[in-house]
Amino acid sequence: MQELDSKLDLLRHQRTHLPEAAEIAALEVARRELDAQARDARIVRDDLELTRQKADADVEAVKARRKRDQDRIDQGVITNPKDLEHLQSELANLERRIGVLEDEELAVMEELETAQGTLSEAEAKLEELDERLATLTQARDQKAAALDEELEKVAGGRPGLIADMPADLLALYDKLREQKGGVGAAELRARQCGGCMLTLDSAEVGRIRALPSDEVVRCEECARIMIRTGESGL
Repeated sequence: MQELDSKLDLLRHQRTHLPEAAEIAALEVARRELDAQARDARIVRDDLELTRQKADADVEAVKARRKRDQDRIDQGVITNPKDLEHLQSELANLERRIGVLEDEELAVMEELETAQGTLSEAEAKLEELDERLATLTQARDQKAAALDEELEKVAGGRPGLIADMPADLLALYDKLREQKGGVGAAELRARQCGGCMLTLDSAEVGRIRALPSDEVVRCEECARIMIRTGESGL
């Protein structure tokens, strides 16, 4: 019974401590952080794209105004010398304004390129991380399914073992298992308790030797049930 229960405990431990599960948990934390970085980078990229579009629109508006004024000069619409001089001065100002706006637009485009690079890098890392998570999840699920199947198989043998066991002995065994880290009974081998590894003295060996074979023997040190076998040294 103890051997079966110990195997069940081991299988349950393996089931709840799959190495893939621990790595998945760590990667999920990393993914949330990386996803937040990508979200922030996307906001920066989108804001810069709007700024670039506005800068481009401003440049085009000034260029359109310059073209309109230049067309008026080329078509001879302006005949008054002072008006012509004023318009030419305005054209020069517009030309300078276009230069300033194009420089600003170029600066924004450079920032946009950097922001897009940051976002692309974060998205590539997310994709790589998601692929790793998918692989680990599949491996975890396969191992978990195999362990669940093994647990069901091993647990299926327990009812047959306890069928003929006295209720009070089973209750004692289960209580000891709960108190003693899962080990309620251990073999007495070579005069040594298999639970706490205490070596029995001669007086205790003599006492146990005199007991009926069906009487429950417990270790005086750890209180576990000791199972007598041909190798107990009695």
